[in-house]
Amino acid sequence: MTARPGLASALLNHAYADDADATPASDTLLINEQSRWLESRGERVIKFGFGQSPFPVYGPAVEALARYADQKAYLPVQGLPTLRDRVASFHSELDGTPWQSSRVLVGPGSKLLLFALIKALPEAEILIPAPAWVSYAPQARLAGQTATKLAASFDTRWQITPEQLEAHCREGGSRTRLLILNAPGNPTGLSPDSETQRALAEVARRHGVIVLADEIYGPLDHHGSHRAFARDYPEGTVTTSGLSKWCGAGGWRLGVMHVPDALGGELFARLLGIASETWSSVASPIQEAACVAYRMSPELTNYLERQRAWLGLIGHWCAGRLQAAGVRTPLPDGGFYLFPDFDAHRAALAGIGITTSAELTARLLKETGVALLPGSAFGCDPSQLTVRLAYVDFDGEALLEHCPQRYDDPMGLPALDKVRGGIQAIEEWLP
Repeated sequence: MTARPGLASALLNHAYADDADATPASDTLLINEQSRWLESRGERVIKFGFGQSPFPVYGPAVEALARYADQKAYLPVQGLPTLRDRVASFHSELDGTPWQSSRVLVGPGSKLLLFALIKALPEAEILIPAPAWVSYAPQARLAGQTATKLAASFDTRWQITPEQLEAHCREGGSRTRLLILNAPGNPTGLSPDSETQRALAEVARRHGVIVLADEIYGPLDHHGSHRAFARDYPEGTVTTSGLSKWCGAGGWRLGVMHVPDALGGELFARLLGIASETWSSVASPIQEAACVAYRMSPELTNYLERQRAWLGLIGHWCAGRLQAAGVRTPLPDGGFYLFPDFDAHRAALAGIGITTSAELTARLLKETGVALLPGSAFGCDPSQLTVRLAYVDFDGEALLEHCPQRYDDPMGLPALDKVRGGIQAIEEWLP
C-alpha cells in the first residue's frame, strides 16, 4: 500500500514542530554531496569543501585488510587487546604521552567516541571554542547537554585565551564542564602555542574542567611537533584520534580514545556501557588492519613525513597567495585547512550583494566552481566573512611518490593543478 501524499509531512509537523533541538545534516557532508551532484552534471568543481585526506591508505594496512577480510567474529567491546597495545605505543612514542592500553577504547570513528564521552558525563556544560568543527554543538544537544560557545578571533589566531576560560569558569558556578580543544584545528589548521596551551591547562586544572582533546590531525602537524594537551594536563585530558586523517582511511571508521586513570573507573565503565549498547564492536577486518597501521616502523615514518611535507608546502602556498590578494589567512600549523577572512573586501563584496559568509560561499561556488564552507557553519557570526578552505583536491598518490624538496617548483606539478586553479579562481573573482 502506498502512503497518502503529505502523510510524512504531517507526521513531522506534529512530532517536531516545537523541537528546538532538531539536528540538521552536517554541513561538511552536505557540501561533499553537493559537489558530487554538480560533477555528475558535468560541471567543473574544485572541492575545497570536504575535509577528506587525498592520500592513499597506508599500504601495509590495506594488505592486512585483504588478509583478514573473511574475519567475522564480534570482537571485545573495548577493542582488540593487540590493537589497544599498538595504539598506546603509537601515541606514547609520537606524542610523548603515556597512554595505557587498559584505558583505550576503540570505536567506529572518533566522531562517535566524542559523542559517547559527552553522553557519559553527568549533567554538564560543553565549552566549544568558535570557530569549531560542525558536529560538536549538535552532539552536545543530542546528548542532552548544554553547549556554550567561547568565541575566538583572528587576533588570537582563532584560539581561545586562558583569560577567556578563567572568566567563564568564575562566572558560571561549579557544575561539571567539558572543554573541547581541537588541534591542529578544523576549520582553522591552527594549534595554540606551547605557552598558551600550558596556561589553558593550568586554568582547567584550577577549576576542575575536563578537557576533550580532539587530536585527529595531530600526526599531520606539518613539522611533526604536535604538542598533545595531555602533556600539560595528563590527569584531566581525554584524547581522541583515529585513522581517518593521518592514515587516509576516513571510510574505514576507526577511532581511538584514551581516558586517564585519574578520571576514575565509573566514567570508563559508562563509556563501555554506551559502546556495548550501540556499536557493540568495530568490524573485525578493520581492527586487524589497524593493528598494522599503528605499528611504528621506518615505512610508516616515511609515509607520515611525506604527507606532512606536502601538506605544509601546499597550505603555506595557498595562504600566501590569498594574503597577497588581501584575504587575511594565517599560515597553517597542521592538517589540511585554512580559515581565510575576506573582511578587507567587505565593501566591494557588499556592492555585489554579499554580506554574509554563506552568501560568499554560495556565489563562489556558482560563479567559479570553487566549493568552500562558510564560517557560520563553524559557529562564527554570519556577518563575519570567513570561510573554511580544505586544500585537498589533489592527487595524493602521485605526490607520495616524491619529496617536494626535489623540485624547484613543486607547486607546478600536474597533481596540484586543481589546487592552483582553485586559488587562482578565487583571486580572479574578487571584486
